[in-house]
Amino acid sequence: MANPDLQTQLALERTYLAHERTLMAWVRTGLALSSFGFTIYKFFQFLRLSPAGEGHRTHTWEFALAMIGLGLVATVFGLVDYRRGLIQLRREKAQFSGALTVVFAMLVLGLGLLFLVAVAMRQ
Repeated sequence: MANPDLQTQLALERTYLAHERTLMAWVRTGLALSSFGFTIYKFFQFLRLSPAGEGHRTHTWEFALAMIGLGLVATVFGLVDYRRGLIQLRREKAQFSGALTVVFAMLVLGLGLLFLVAVAMRQ
């Protein structure tokens, strides 16, 4: 197949950018869930160590682990969906450069894993 005409190439580029925005939305959601879970864990850890919370055993770390895990799953789902979309665009002979979005998504995934390990190791 020959190079697509300008109109088709611009349409493919808009589709590619839509995939980028969707990945960033998944990453934003994953980061929000992970950081919220970690914040909940730290808040209740602080509360448990305060004089008012002495002797009270809460299981919020389990909830925190679930929130962090859900954030990781959201980020992975976003990466999988993005990859699927790129494969489909490449079949259409789309020409686009590599994205820093994937690098950022991987950094957020690593941060989520650090949150997960930090909470899991404390209990």
